[in-house]
Amino acid sequence: MTGVPRHVLPDLAAATPVLRALTRDGWHTREGFALISDSWDVSDARLVLFGRVTDDDTVRLVVLAAARGAGVVAVVDPTSHRGRALRADLDRLALAPATPTRVSLRPEQVALLARLAAGETIAAAAAGEFLSLRTANRRIAAARAALGVRTTREAVLAYLRHRDG
Repeated sequence: MTGVPRHVLPDLAAATPVLRALTRDGWHTREGFALISDSWDVSDARLVLFGRVTDDDTVRLVVLAAARGAGVVAVVDPTSHRGRALRADLDRLALAPATPTRVSLRPEQVALLARLAAGETIAAAAAGEFLSLRTANRRIAAARAALGVRTTREAVLAYLRHRDG
C-alpha cells in the first residue's frame, strides 16, 4: 500500500484484513484515535490508529490524527451522515497540497479557529473571545475567504494543516 492509509469501513470484519496488511507493510497499529505525541507531524512513526466512530467527537479525533500524518482505519457506516462527513474530510486532507501555501490570518481569526478546532461551538468561541456572535461569524467568514474554502469545517481543517506548517 502506498501513501498514508485512510480507510472508512463498515465493520470490524472489513477492518481486520486491512489492519493485517498494514502491519505486514511495516505500519504500527493502535486502537483509539487520540494522539499524545508532542510533535505535530507523526508521519515518520508509520502509525495507524483504528477503532469505531460512534460520535462527532471521535470524528474530530480521526480527522485531527489524519491531519497530523497518522493513518486511520475508521469503523463507521460509510453511508451514514457521520460516515459520509468523515470520508469527505479525509478526502479533502488527501487533496491538500504537500507544501502548504502561507495564508495570512489575523490574530482574531486564528483565536476563533483555534477554539473551533478544540471543539467549541461558534457561540462559545465568540463568548470566549469576548465577541458578539455576529462579529465572530464575520471574522470566521473572512478567514474562510482568506483560506479559500467554503465551509467553517473546511476552514478549521485548513487551519489545523497550516498551523504548524
